Amino acid sequence: MVQQVSEERDTAPPEHTDGPAPGRAWPMLALATAGFAVNFWAWALLSPLGPRFKESLGLTSFEQSLLVAVPVVVGSLGRIPVGALTDRYGGRVMFPLVSAATIVPVLYVGLAGHSSLAALLAGGFLLGIGGTSFAVGVPFVNAWFPPERRGLAIGVFGMGMGGTAISALSTVRLVDAYGTAAPFLITAAVLAVYAVAAALLLRDAPGRAVPTEPFARRLASTLRLGTTWQASALYAVAFGGYVAFSVYLPTYLKTGYGLTQSDAANRMAGFVLLAVAMRPVGGWLSDRVGPVRVVTGTLAVVLAAALVQSSTPALTPVGTAAFLSLAAALGAGSGAVFALVALLAPVNRLGSVTGVVGAAGGLGGFVPPLVMGSLYGTYGSYALGLLLLGAVAAVALTYTATRLRRTAVGR
Repeated sequence: MVQQVSEERDTAPPEHTDGPAPGRAWPMLALATAGFAVNFWAWALLSPLGPRFKESLGLTSFEQSLLVAVPVVVGSLGRIPVGALTDRYGGRVMFPLVSAATIVPVLYVGLAGHSSLAALLAGGFLLGIGGTSFAVGVPFVNAWFPPERRGLAIGVFGMGMGGTAISALSTVRLVDAYGTAAPFLITAAVLAVYAVAAALLLRDAPGRAVPTEPFARRLASTLRLGTTWQASALYAVAFGGYVAFSVYLPTYLKTGYGLTQSDAANRMAGFVLLAVAMRPVGGWLSDRVGPVRVVTGTLAVVLAAALVQSSTPALTPVGTAAFLSLAAALGAGSGAVFALVALLAPVNRLGSVTGVVGAAGGLGGFVPPLVMGSLYGTYGSYALGLLLLGAVAAVALTYTATRLRRTAVGR
């Protein structure tokens, strides 16, 4: 396997490894992070309103879980072609394109698509477009920074997932004050402003590697890389766990602890903000001690916190501490996984690898809400779902601490 990783890296074009990042790299990183945040804001609009739609439309627990999970799965699978297109056309083209395309489903849901479950599922399906922005930003940012700074840079970019916190903090308040359409109209306007700004200001890194192979051949070669599958499995746990909690936590807290919709949304925002803050920390630590060590440590925290929360302790202080520990570990772990990707993936396939790994992370976030909703509907408890999370974390921890550590010696 070590030989395979070496061969993969030997196929990549030469990289600039010395000297600081160009002066324009930081403004480009800031613009990309803003775009990621705005698109994730749109992607997460349905989650805070899940309990409200459950009551107004008479949804079951499973139907409510499906409603908030649909944008996740579409945004995840869409990252595969969008990542490959970013390899080919660059972030300067793809960021404005994805942002503009996301405006359509945002307006549809806000103005017409919230009167039935079928309409909401259709709108949520198309809202998934916003989730594909992650696969645009990683190769775009990666090309602007030398290898020794990519962990931190991609971690900073990953803070854009805080767009879900914007949604959590504002959506319910705006609906209560101005009606259902308000948060959707505001988000659409911000997306439009960003799409124009990105088209005018974004620039791809000088010397960006542009693949010439057809999409199908590039995807096939990406799927043959050991790095793709290793990182996908880890990201499904780390980022998938973050996504699952960020979309399902309001429902969990309202159902399991009897919190109001507003209080549950605020606590979900706190979870998201801590995870967002820890993502660049995970990248920064990876640059210094190696991403494998960071991933190992964060998975151990996820395992412990999931086991504690499975007993449904009192929310204050034990439950809150468990959820905040999960947020910190999942955020740092997500940053560390992509530090590993930036380190090991061939530079001319980074967008394709990012697309597949990002899809795995998103799909990792699609399944748990459905499982949690189904288990609660059957047993009236979330304990088994949290025990399953602990079991998955334990398997990933064992793999990372043994086989992956041998594969990426010194990483």
